[in-house]
Amino acid sequence: MQLSRREFSLAIGATIFAVPTARVAAQGASTTDAAFTAFLDAAFEAEIMLDPEQLTSLGRKEQQDRFTDPGDAAADARLAWRRANVAEMKKRFDRAALGEDARVSYDMWLLELERAEAATRWRGHNYIFDRNGPHTGLPNFLINQHRVDTPADMEAYALRVAALGPTLDVYLDRAKASAAKGIRMPGFAYDQSIELIGQLTGGAPFEGGADNALFADAKAKVAGLVTAGKLDAAAADAFTARVAAAMTGSLKPAYDRIRAWLETDRAAAGAEPRGAGALPDGAAYYNAMLRLQTTTGMTADEIHDLGLSEVARIRAEMEALKATIGFEGKLEDFFAYLRSDDRFYVANDDAGRAAYLGKAEDYLAGMRARLPEQFGRLPKAGLIVKRVEAFREEPGGAAHYSPAALDGSRPGIYYVHLADTRATPIFEIEGTTYHEGLPGHHMQIALAQEMTGTPEFRRNYFYGAYGEGWALYVERLAKEMGFYTDPYSDFGRLGREIWRAIRLVVDTGIHAKGWSEEQALAYYTANSPQPVAKIRSEIRRYFVTPGQATSYKVGMQRILALREKARVALGDRYDQKLFHEIVLGRGSVPLPVLEAQVDRWIAAAGGIVRFSRRERMAGIGREGTYPAPPLQRRGLNVGNPPQTSHPITSPPDPNRKT
Repeated sequence: MQLSRREFSLAIGATIFAVPTARVAAQGASTTDAAFTAFLDAAFEAEIMLDPEQLTSLGRKEQQDRFTDPGDAAADARLAWRRANVAEMKKRFDRAALGEDARVSYDMWLLELERAEAATRWRGHNYIFDRNGPHTGLPNFLINQHRVDTPADMEAYALRVAALGPTLDVYLDRAKASAAKGIRMPGFAYDQSIELIGQLTGGAPFEGGADNALFADAKAKVAGLVTAGKLDAAAADAFTARVAAAMTGSLKPAYDRIRAWLETDRAAAGAEPRGAGALPDGAAYYNAMLRLQTTTGMTADEIHDLGLSEVARIRAEMEALKATIGFEGKLEDFFAYLRSDDRFYVANDDAGRAAYLGKAEDYLAGMRARLPEQFGRLPKAGLIVKRVEAFREEPGGAAHYSPAALDGSRPGIYYVHLADTRATPIFEIEGTTYHEGLPGHHMQIALAQEMTGTPEFRRNYFYGAYGEGWALYVERLAKEMGFYTDPYSDFGRLGREIWRAIRLVVDTGIHAKGWSEEQALAYYTANSPQPVAKIRSEIRRYFVTPGQATSYKVGMQRILALREKARVALGDRYDQKLFHEIVLGRGSVPLPVLEAQVDRWIAAAGGIVRFSRRERMAGIGREGTYPAPPLQRRGLNVGNPPQTSHPITSPPDPNRKT
């Protein structure tokens, strides 16, 4: 694996061990560090003031009467601001005069400019109107992110509804410009969005019947103000009428324009979906996405080979567990049994969906009670489990997490797609709950948000390989803690891990090796117990978000490799609570920075260890298998997102997928 000079400096610069003389220097740098933190905090404040949607997602109410400008000119202005800000940072601060952690912040802020430059080059390659595009993402944002506590908040809400139409028109112009260059999303994505727009424009106030989801939300928020005595009936009726007029007079025509264009342009997309490699400059685009998503220099071939080896390893574990369960027959037969037997699914009705959510809550409660065994700090933010809103729900869609507001006004939300419960088996609930909730996304993101003494951007940025790698790591950690007592649930854990290994093979297969949808489906189905509907949904997700699905397993492998590196180096001095604090304690970071943090900890404890290039890249032992978890060795019984203005490191995506 080759790292850029910037990534190399991040890793090397952050690994400097603070010997006594360095500590003295760090004390002398404290004043400079404080000034530098203030500079970065001012920079982050300036950045989010250019992004009203980000402000709202953080629980703030400035500029909540508008959306972030999605036009190219505005994006260019944001990039120009970042260039100027980095130039000012270099002018005002000498990196060598900063303390150790401040140097990490310096390098990360510099890296952000490089990542923004790389992302800007490929801005036109993004698929605007896939099923998680702004046509679904912006209504979802209003419903779940825009808080209404006062009449002024409702005024801002009404203005935002009125702005939906013009904002979507800008996105439509971008989609048309990309199509003119031969950049079109797969045909199935056109079909999905055409269907979704039909749902988004159904119901009152567009037509008779039940209220449209957005209209129902507006009415509920108005009613809440009336109940609180903050709005009288006449003012409430006026707000409701304004929202209805904006939806029918501005939003509906914009949706009609998008649907008309999608229907017209659909034929040019072709009958069979093709990967990123088929786009103009597709190979370079995909390589850039892999780099941005994994924060490593791993090539498509390296990622593909890692996936193949991991699939083989996990299949062997599945075979052993199948034998323990007592199933006679091939592994593929066991997959078919898990997909078809009614015992593995709740009823496809409201009672069944309530039972599913209840099981998830029970798993959260069980894990919550055991967290102090593995973690010294626990998040303060609350967490709820919720079904995905009907207008964006998809059979077999991946669960996802929406973070809590910084001010505590909104809990974290673990979302589940339950449109078709036959696409969501119960043997996967346990692992999904640990991944999305505790100790996964909710814990990692909430702890980052609650950090003190570090620049604001490090509390709020999110690197997929780190965050998704952590969430996948804790699925395995839960096994080490003694969870998954039901063998079928344990098989579900393996099914979820092989799913992420399959992603490495299939994502690179589609985008770098020209795999068809049917090739991807055949490979996935042969190696996973997931329902076919979920598998097809997953594969289509890979087609429209090149590279994103590779971040999970790459990140997990690196965290496991670093844990084993620390365990071997420190021996009896290894402390798993401390390891978890090292990983979580400084927020979301690129993987080279995470490795540096662990190296500093090892050095401070007097340990030295080096892994081979292959081990550091793949996170596996020399024989190609994981070492036994350290607590077990001691004999103890121990689990495409909507586009944003800053798509790689924005605050956590409200539709982050599992």
